[in-house]
Amino acid sequence: MASVFTKIVHGKISAYKVAEDESHLAFLDIAPIKKGHVLVIPKKETDKIFDLSPSEFAALMSFSYQVAKVLEKVILAHRVGVAVLGFEVPHAHIHLIPIDQESDLDFSRPRISMSIEEFKQLASAIQRAFRS
Repeated sequence: MASVFTKIVHGKISAYKVAEDESHLAFLDIAPIKKGHVLVIPKKETDKIFDLSPSEFAALMSFSYQVAKVLEKVILAHRVGVAVLGFEVPHAHIHLIPIDQESDLDFSRPRISMSIEEFKQLASAIQRAFRS
């Protein structure tokens, strides 16, 4: 059965997309731990990140790097943290999270709430910065 992320890739589920290329997609996490929390995925459904081939892994990291550099411009934070967990969705993905301190990467924290309009505005801002 296709993962929720594969359904997003194929347009069966909507997402707040921020960047995309032929092989990868980046979109806002709908239950973010910080504003600007982005998920970066390979379009090819693969359960675990280390099940990707070395070249697929390198390409995913390169795309994630590009997205992280844009996040640094759009979201004012000290750093962009990176996390790979993979328990919640069986599809390889990287969390990019603007952080000001290490505890901002604590996934047991309460998730922040954002309105649909806030998600749309943020996604649009990241998309514009990604294209420039």
